[in-house]
Amino acid sequence: MGMGVSLPCNASAGLGKTSFFDEKIMAYGMLENKEHILNGNTMIEQEFLRRFLFEGVGVRGEWVNLTTSWQAAKQHQHLSTVEQQLLGQALVAVVMLSATIKFKGSMILQAQGDGTITTLVAQSTDERKMRGLVRSRGEVVAGSLESMFGQGRLVLTVDSGNAKPYQGIVPLQGEHLATVLESYFEQSEQLNTRLWLFANATHAAGLLLQELPAQDGDEADWQRIEMLANTITEAELLELDCETLLYRLFHEEKVRLFDAEAVEFECSCSRQKIEKTLRAMGKEELEDILKERGSIEVICEFCSEHYQFDKVDVETFLLAEGVNHDSATVH
Repeated sequence: MGMGVSLPCNASAGLGKTSFFDEKIMAYGMLENKEHILNGNTMIEQEFLRRFLFEGVGVRGEWVNLTTSWQAAKQHQHLSTVEQQLLGQALVAVVMLSATIKFKGSMILQAQGDGTITTLVAQSTDERKMRGLVRSRGEVVAGSLESMFGQGRLVLTVDSGNAKPYQGIVPLQGEHLATVLESYFEQSEQLNTRLWLFANATHAAGLLLQELPAQDGDEADWQRIEMLANTITEAELLELDCETLLYRLFHEEKVRLFDAEAVEFECSCSRQKIEKTLRAMGKEELEDILKERGSIEVICEFCSEHYQFDKVDVETFLLAEGVNHDSATVH
């Protein structure tokens, strides 16, 4: 487990004040949401998202590191190493992206294609509850996105429940998922954005840098910060705590680090949602399945939760919604 930086002697955790790595160069928020502090050293943060701001230059950033929640998100799926890496990258990406906007609901990252990998889905709510899945046909060989997904596209959806969902779509092209997401922001938001996404069997981690909207910052500032961030290694992002990493990368910049936000795996499936999906199939098709199998069994692909419906169950929820004999029309 990686160790964090030593707290300065004048730092007072938990008071909600600003402390400094070095008063001349770098500021960060207090450590009240840390896992623990041992002998003056902060231990590596896990299951957290941290936001940070480069003061005076119009650039913001986010860092996330997942372990337990990453294990929970993939434990019900039989994934190859390549599929595992893609899912982990997608999950940390959607968690970070969901924190760049203010909304209530969920953000969904979905990549679809006609290649060996047919579907990659990652979802995060505004409360940082995340889940994801990968569907493939046959052995997935590591390569470019085109070689794995074939002809495909990436869709970002913000679903706020009551409001009409917002969607952004970009071609699924390039070597890495991060590159596609950077292109999305360049095309749709006209914001310089960089992402570094890594995942292995035990950790999934990410770093995001982005220009602040409506800022007239100096392009040289963005280029300098981007150049510093480009020195990051996979091992550093997966193994180091946030403060140590930021200090290594940006110790000559003034950076304010905000309180940690907990991230966890949580599946939003429910019997009521499954009933809604079944109703959409129509009474006739449901009756055909019941005649053939005696009951309808549904298994959630995200969490492997089993749902079973017999004839009485189906008749009950169809009657409650007024579904007619041969369609899913609701009266």
